[in-house]
Amino acid sequence: MEKFDKKAIDEQVRAGFPLEHRWHNKFHLEMPFGLINDPNGLTFSDGKYHIFFQWNPLGCEHKNKCWAHTETRDFIHYAVPQLAMWPSDEHDKDGCYSGCGTVEDGQLRVLYTCNRKEDGVRIPAQRFGSYKGGQVKKEEIIVADKAEGYTGHFRDPYIFTRRGKRYFIIGAQREADETGTVLIYEEGAEGWKCLGEVKNRLGEFGYMWECPNLVQFGSYDVLIFCPQGLDERAFDRQNIYQAGYIAGHLSLDSMDMMQHTKFQELDKGFDFYAPQVLSHEGRQLLFGWMGMPDKDGEYPTKEQGWMYSLTMPRELRLRQGHIYSRPAREMKDLRIQETAVEMESEALTEIARPLFDGSEILLDIEMGEAKELVVALKYGTESLLFIYDRREQTMSIDRNGMRNGGRGIRRFKLFADTKLFLQIFVDKTAVEAFFQHGEEAASILVFPEKNIQPELQVTADGEMMSLSGKIWELDGYWYR
Repeated sequence: MEKFDKKAIDEQVRAGFPLEHRWHNKFHLEMPFGLINDPNGLTFSDGKYHIFFQWNPLGCEHKNKCWAHTETRDFIHYAVPQLAMWPSDEHDKDGCYSGCGTVEDGQLRVLYTCNRKEDGVRIPAQRFGSYKGGQVKKEEIIVADKAEGYTGHFRDPYIFTRRGKRYFIIGAQREADETGTVLIYEEGAEGWKCLGEVKNRLGEFGYMWECPNLVQFGSYDVLIFCPQGLDERAFDRQNIYQAGYIAGHLSLDSMDMMQHTKFQELDKGFDFYAPQVLSHEGRQLLFGWMGMPDKDGEYPTKEQGWMYSLTMPRELRLRQGHIYSRPAREMKDLRIQETAVEMESEALTEIARPLFDGSEILLDIEMGEAKELVVALKYGTESLLFIYDRREQTMSIDRNGMRNGGRGIRRFKLFADTKLFLQIFVDKTAVEAFFQHGEEAASILVFPEKNIQPELQVTADGEMMSLSGKIWELDGYWYR
């Protein structure tokens, strides 16, 4: 049998659905076996959203990089994922790396980085392919190697259109000092031409920029990217690698990101990287990888033969240079309405409610006299804590109370004044939290020791004026 036998692998995947292990999530995309990571090729075509993602079907290591594919019309009902692209020739023999999707003359196409190594030297190439009949047919190579002056860390193209022309932005590392940057290529009659780096005012900012996206919000341009090699700070950059953005105005004439904001993170949790954004009908829809490079030891599902998830789809908005992210509106269709639990209390210091086997929680808290609030997800004697300190205007996420997987604390600034608003999605292992109507978001993976449904507990060190909210049981994704 070939190393990548599509028919056999697809049959094995189909046999693995529905996902049954107690750590498998209900409403997050994941696979019954192998390691998944970056979402790729997000495209809307023929009335469906197409979602590709990195996948090693042969094990739980970061090698054998393939692309899997699924599709959906509503982000609730999905096609059972299939193997869509795999290393198959001299250009991508060491991996089909990340890339994007586009539609040309009604045909869904992808652009990705081919990875090959010769005598230990990485030789990247950027290649198109067409998706048809459940797999990508590989076609023309448009950039055969790295640009001059850059190392072999040259990957993850993302197509965008301006002035009636197509461009792509790509992550890179400068050869001279091994620092990170992004470059832009323009399509012309004679092929794709490198226009050079996008100038910015970040200074030296890590040793590699991965997974760039260039997205428009009205008259503003947002450059999303994943810098590697930044130092941790008190209230941000606390993961080994970051995923964030700068917002400004991109001039393709001067190749300069004009009047841009500081670098801001898209997610303040433990488990978020390599996001990709799809622009469709005025919406900016994001998927991220719920995982973190070089932290595989923090994910105990490896012992069960699979690793990692994708986030739920999020919708992005830009306000005063800051991205607000909320769950895509389609996620409301997961709510099982008859299970709704109302919470309405005044003059209280604590409240507790049982959760479902998959829950959405809305909390609107008038903090009153309270100076510290703790919102806890309790798994028996284990806990995941969200701690808000009004004195410092900080939110802390503490998973030191969990026995399996990664631990630690993440802290970030969050202005709440008198009222704190939280929206929390609690899946089997994936927790996604949204603060102050999407001003900040956090992705967290937890692996409860016991197979029990969690409980929500809210406690305060003083009397809260009021707490209102609702809890729903959530249905799972449907696969066909």
